[in-house]
Amino acid sequence: MLKRMFVAPDPGRLRLRAACRGVAGIGSAVIVSGLAGHSLVAAIAGGLAALLALFTVTDATVRGQAVTTALLPVVGLPVLVLATVLHDIPPARDAAFLAVVCAGVYARRWGARGHALGVFAFMTFFMAQFLHAVPARLPELSAAIALSLIVSSAVRFGAWCYERRMPPPAVPAPQAGRGLARTTTRQAMQATVACAVALGVGHALSADRWYWAVGTVWWIFVNTASRGETLVRGFRRVLGTVAGIAAGLLTAVPLHSAPAPTAVLVAVCVFGIFYTAAVSYTWMVFFVTVMAGLLYGLLGALHPGLLALRLEQTAVGALAAALAVAVVLPVTTHAATDGWIQRAVHCVRDCTATSARRLAGDAGADPSSHVAELELLLARVRLSLAPLLHPLNPLRHRTARARQVLACLDDCAAQVRGLAEVAADPAASHDTRLTAACQRVEAVVGTLFAPGAEPGAAPSASLNEGPHHHPGAERALAHLHGLESALTALAQPVRSSPRAPFAAS
Repeated sequence: MLKRMFVAPDPGRLRLRAACRGVAGIGSAVIVSGLAGHSLVAAIAGGLAALLALFTVTDATVRGQAVTTALLPVVGLPVLVLATVLHDIPPARDAAFLAVVCAGVYARRWGARGHALGVFAFMTFFMAQFLHAVPARLPELSAAIALSLIVSSAVRFGAWCYERRMPPPAVPAPQAGRGLARTTTRQAMQATVACAVALGVGHALSADRWYWAVGTVWWIFVNTASRGETLVRGFRRVLGTVAGIAAGLLTAVPLHSAPAPTAVLVAVCVFGIFYTAAVSYTWMVFFVTVMAGLLYGLLGALHPGLLALRLEQTAVGALAAALAVAVVLPVTTHAATDGWIQRAVHCVRDCTATSARRLAGDAGADPSSHVAELELLLARVRLSLAPLLHPLNPLRHRTARARQVLACLDDCAAQVRGLAEVAADPAASHDTRLTAACQRVEAVVGTLFAPGAEPGAAPSASLNEGPHHHPGAERALAHLHGLESALTALAQPVRSSPRAPFAAS
């Protein structure tokens, strides 16, 4: 796992850039907050706000990122006021916290912006509990948060905006659905119930640190869409917390709140959070846990018993999340995965049709956008299938089925990329066999998810039939036949029952 963190692909060194910019932006925000005369508590609040702004705002365009960042205080500061005013009224405070949880998760239906605003709202309420914010501190905390957001934005959008030189990434549209058919609606209900359970048990364990259990539930539900994903994420959350607590005992406790070495280690943790988030949730949680211990050390509240309590609260949150996804409007791994697989297959079909039009002479047909979308959809399929591929999954037949699905889809992606490359060749000429081959691909896609339809490829013509034309057309035909074969092979794992024994074809 450690090796994976350092050798994982980093195209364009984007993870490295984001991590370095995160350290620079958050460090600058904390320094400016200190120069402005803010207290340690306010400086920590500002640093956390800067971290959230740099970490959670992921709109596809720089303009979109700037708009979302500008909206963060609009959402966060009213929540901060609510949390501080209700700080000494536990029943009202707890009810308000659960309302923020529900609204924050539901906001994910509006994509990256809704997700970022929901996270910031939740974490602002969480931060108020973490720092024991009371109304008397509200003006200073608000000023520190606003100032830190301005400073971190100056770093992100001014001094180091590497995204301006990059094309905006393709973003798959969220899955369709209304009411309880929408995943975000179900997750909002699940997260609220899980947080309510965690809040109650957390209070029983500690009247002061109960919010850790709620925070665990919240972050377990981030970027998950099914029961299996949530369970795996909960396991990784506990694993990362255990490792982080062990590291905290060796680093944070012996420092005895020494400012300089603590600041250096916090910077290392910030770098680790940004650098590992995309490749290892466990390592990200590890760095978050160590950083939390260091911050408690600065606040003079760190001791081994506190770290042990952190582990207990994390376990409570993970168990509450597992209970909620199992009994409250559950979204099964099979249902979530099936939706993403269907979208990926239909994207393959669209790319095939667009490539065929391009080869037929339609200069306006460009399959590259479909290829980019397919890569994103395949990444989402892999994420959705991750619980089935986990080493601790006891259902080996489902693991085998998941592996075959990924192999077939990877084959489809390779054929689609090759087809798009051929279509980009202006010298490639139209071949009448392309139309028939595309129709066969569409026929396989049509039968793949149709109830009662028999899977299997339509009769295919030989690659050697008819006169040979431009080599580009021959290569396109080869890719189309490869697609037909891969989609036909995909029918077996996709159409079989997830509970049935797996028989590889």
